[in-house]
Amino acid sequence: MNKEDKIYIAGHRGLVGAAIVRQLQREGYSQLITRMHAELDLTSQSAVQEFFAAVRPDYVFLAAAKVGGIQANNSYPADFIRDNLQIELNVIDAAYKTGAQKLLFLGSSCIYPKFAPQPMPEDCLLTGPLEPTNEWYAIAKIAGIKLCQAYRRQYGFNAISLMPTNLYGPGDNFHLANSHVLPALIRKFHEAKTSVVKEVVVWGTGSPRREFLHVDDLADAAVFLMQEYAGEEIVNVGVGDDLTIDELANLVREVVGFAGEIVYDASKPDGTPRKLLDVSKLTKLGWQAHISLRQGVEETYRWFLENQDAFRN
Repeated sequence: MNKEDKIYIAGHRGLVGAAIVRQLQREGYSQLITRMHAELDLTSQSAVQEFFAAVRPDYVFLAAAKVGGIQANNSYPADFIRDNLQIELNVIDAAYKTGAQKLLFLGSSCIYPKFAPQPMPEDCLLTGPLEPTNEWYAIAKIAGIKLCQAYRRQYGFNAISLMPTNLYGPGDNFHLANSHVLPALIRKFHEAKTSVVKEVVVWGTGSPRREFLHVDDLADAAVFLMQEYAGEEIVNVGVGDDLTIDELANLVREVVGFAGEIVYDASKPDGTPRKLLDVSKLTKLGWQAHISLRQGVEETYRWFLENQDAFRN
């Protein structure tokens, strides 16, 4: 990418899209193209086609998606598979047809089988059944990968796919019912501290292991790979290390300063037992994460405190 190229960031108000915008601005790219949902509904094929025909971006970061945690996935399976399929097909097809030089599609580590080998290599995709609590989202993301690969094979379209691990950071969704585990824990412990309650209830047993990547690290990797990678194969993006939900909860409790107890509700689902990405391919390409989990949680909690009145409830 040249600094003056037109770069469209789909989903620029989301956690990932906003971080990609910040990264591109830091690196001096001057023609960043964004649209609010009210201006462009990415689930509308005609609207997306008209937008791409008018703007004709050179590069596309496809970070737009309908996302949520276990409860949201269980409650709205049709929304998760339909909306994500529509967004992916509309944007990838329009980018190709209007001559974009390259597209980067952001998937998710939930595409891998529930009992995949750990750490999960890219080639374990489609080798076993998915985790049932998020299979609708996962199937949509797998379809996005296959769209990129199919458009590359049939049309020579330079579309690449990144699979990030669990993400967190400034701009996250802190809704207690439909957010992911780390921001939900930050809010739970903060509200427990301010309400002076004696315990915080955490879903599941605390035993599942998870890997967490700061969203600014992901954005850095995305811009790096847009510049340096042009393969059909997907690329995992993570830190290469994980911890239990219990260890995470205790870390968040310490950062927030909550003095009470943690109680686990084992009647709630744990989800996949372990989700650790094999990041050896990315490491060989020349990129590694640099924001530690404690540093990232501290930064995210500061952002939470500064934006309590503005973030999504």
